[in-house]
Order: sequence, then structure tokens, then C-alpha cells
Amino acid sequence: MKILVTCGAGFIGSAVIRHILQNTDDAVINVDKLTYAGNLSSISEALPSKRYDFCQVDICDHAALTKVFQDYQPDAVMHLAAESHVDRSIDGPGDFIQTNIVGTYQLLDIAREYWGKLKKEKKSSFVFHHVSTDEVYGDLDGPEGFFTEETAYDPSSPYSASKASSDHLARAWHRTYGFPILITNCSNNYGPYHFPEKLIPHIILNALQGKPLPVYGDGTQVRDWLYVEDHARALYKVITEGKIGETYNIGGHNEKQNIEVVQSICAILEELAADNPNSASSGKGYVDLIEFVKDRPGHDLRYAIDASKIEKDLGWSPAESFESGIRKTVHWYLENSEWWQAVLDGSYQLQRLGAEGGVKE
Repeated sequence: MKILVTCGAGFIGSAVIRHILQNTDDAVINVDKLTYAGNLSSISEALPSKRYDFCQVDICDHAALTKVFQDYQPDAVMHLAAESHVDRSIDGPGDFIQTNIVGTYQLLDIAREYWGKLKKEKKSSFVFHHVSTDEVYGDLDGPEGFFTEETAYDPSSPYSASKASSDHLARAWHRTYGFPILITNCSNNYGPYHFPEKLIPHIILNALQGKPLPVYGDGTQVRDWLYVEDHARALYKVITEGKIGETYNIGGHNEKQNIEVVQSICAILEELAADNPNSASSGKGYVDLIEFVKDRPGHDLRYAIDASKIEKDLGWSPAESFESGIRKTVHWYLENSEWWQAVLDGSYQLQRLGAEGGVKE
């Protein structure tokens, strides 16, 4: 297949592209605007591949996106492009409305027109996979129960509301136009190449620099943690084996309180980076850097995914436990300081001025 992946320079998108190029014979067209969270260094090994092309295109740009479909003639779309940081959505929801709702509409509209003109055999095999989040469901009231594919939507933040809107658009395109849609809703991802504003990389990098480790409220918010490479495997399973019109929830079976996540990172760093001079200069252990801060507005208490449908129907299950995945993640950040230092000092953004290799304007 030729798979068009939106936001392939982002955290999950780059993992998907690495998985496809390393484990299949498929070709990838990476469509990414390269916003602040896009980083081509996350897929540097893809650049020499003859099965990889990059197009620096905003999914809200109708003309440019139409040209991508005309030029590359994809067999499938994996739509991951989204503004995804809850705090940013609270401070400035406009970008989330534009990218997550308007951008998804533009992509659906262009893809449907393209699909409608395909010859019968190619049209019958075309798939549009919309990748979403468990945050569209709101939160769970107590320690029992899970989100299923039938759980009613109840988003709490501008981010999750915009993602819920995009899910509804995708389902409407399937029901109204017969457009071949698949939807997945995943739990919190973590792993290599994660942008440092998110909880796990933020804690790792602050700890290595001897800075405070901020934890919202009392840290008892519960999330189901999914290792990003497990998620990439699941997404490829869905696009190649999923039933058109269906939704699949993807979870890691790893429910942890935020404070437990932070404490786990501290414990691993005490083992792997006990002699770090920056943290040692504070005169404290890593766990002593934890600071509880004012909770954010509308903070959901608990997310938990029932992933039994994808396990039963498609035979997918996560390979990593939280313990194995978080150790791999901490180790990766310790071994790849060049990647995250470029993010912290902003030099990674020079790629917007013209990345090397495989870039097509």
C-alpha cells in the first residue's frame, strides 16, 4: 500500500512511520505542517528510504492537500494530525478548533472526492483511518468501570471537545456518503521522541536538570498508559484488518496515578543516573524534587480503556507493561540527549526553513 500519514513528524505519527518502514513493504507519504511539535529528527532514518516521501503541507490548505492526493494516489489515509496539549487548549482553543475540526473536515472532503473518482478495485480497498483519544469520553467517576466503544461522549476540555467533533465528522462521512472510515480511540501514549511538554518527558528532563517536578493537585488522577510502539502496531492492525465503519479502543492495561508515574521515573533515574551532576547540585534525591501545584481547570480524574474488542477481533495486545515501557523510555532519554537538547534550545525548528532529504513543498 501507499499510506498517507498526517502529522508523521509528531510523536505517534513518527512511531507509525518507523513501524511501517521497518516491518512492512508499504510506502508512506508524510504530510505535516511542522508546527512546534513536529520534528523530522524523529524519523531521520526514514529519509533515505525510497518508500518515503515528505510533504510540508497544512491539512487546512485545501489546494495543497488536494495536490498531494493527485500526485501520490494513496491507497489509505492514517489521520493523526491534531493539536493535542490540554493546557494549550485551555489557554488558546482557537488553534484546536482550526486544526482538529476544520482540518479534519478538509481532509475528509478532499479524501472523499478522491475516493469517489477511483476505479472500482482501488475504491473498494481504500481506507480512511481517523485516530482519536479516550479523552472524548470525559472521565470515570470511580475506580471501577472502563471506556468501551459504546461509551457516550462527554469531553471536558477544548482539546477533547475538538477531537469529539472530529470523530463525529468521520462517522457522518461514513453514514452519509458511505465513505470507508475506521476510528480508534487510544489511552495516554508514552515512549521515545515524546515532545517535552507532556508529563513523562517533562518529568524526566526536569529531573535531569535538577528542576522541580510539578504534579497537578494531589497527583491522584489516573491514566491508562500505552507504550507508543504498541500503539503503532495496533494502528497498523486496524488499517489492514479492521472492519469498515467500526471503532476500536486501544489501551495499555496500565492504570497509574500521576504521582505513581512520577515516583517510578524518579526511582529509575536513581538507578540509571544517580551521578547526574545537575540533579546532584540541588542536594536532593530525584523524588525530593516533586512539587504539587494548583490543579488545572476541568481536570478529569480517571481514564481507563476496555481494549477487549481489538484484542478479540484483530488479535492485538500490548507487548509492554508499564514497568518495562517506562524503563525503556527513561533509558532512551538518557541515551538521546542530542534529540531533546535540540528541542529545548529550539534549534530543531530550523527544519521549517528547509529540511534536508525528501522534502517536497
